[in-house]
Amino acid sequence: MAYRIAVIVGSLRRESFNGQLAAALQKLAHPQLEFTTVRIGDLPLYNQDEENNPTEAVRRMKTEIAAAQGVLFVTPEYNRSIPGVLKNAIDHGSRPYGQSVWSGKPAAIIGISVGAIGTAIAQGHLRTVLGYLDMPTLGQPEMYLQNKPGFFGANGEVGSDGTREFLQKFVDRFTEWVKEHADRAANR
Repeated sequence: MAYRIAVIVGSLRRESFNGQLAAALQKLAHPQLEFTTVRIGDLPLYNQDEENNPTEAVRRMKTEIAAAQGVLFVTPEYNRSIPGVLKNAIDHGSRPYGQSVWSGKPAAIIGISVGAIGTAIAQGHLRTVLGYLDMPTLGQPEMYLQNKPGFFGANGEVGSDGTREFLQKFVDRFTEWVKEHADRAANR
């Protein structure tokens, strides 16, 4: 059985380190996982007045999340928190009240930054939000990555064997996490 994974990158920059990380993780993924990167840059700012008549971009995003068996958040840290574009996407997906597309979806969080603590604080904030949204979120291994020269190879893969093995453990555990939760949901 294949499990669809919605990948949400919290950066819109063309050469985003987190976009590169998301692509590198997909190369490490098991064949059981089908990754789909969900576009969030075209979403309008969330406005409750418009939630019952969403734009095509909002409908598309919500449909892609609803069809997924898991969600992978790959996020930078902006001003010691999550980027506004990511929070905006989360807000759209959680509304109208009682119709959240996030509820029950197993999730994992990872991020990369040039800073020494990676994206630790942003991930902590995101965990709080995902907890409220009833998304079981993978706790271990935590992934606070620092981008240094050579982290990414010429073809976008992870540059060093040690880092690749470290990330492979994360992908393997996320695969187990999604299967465990998706199978449990299917048996309800």
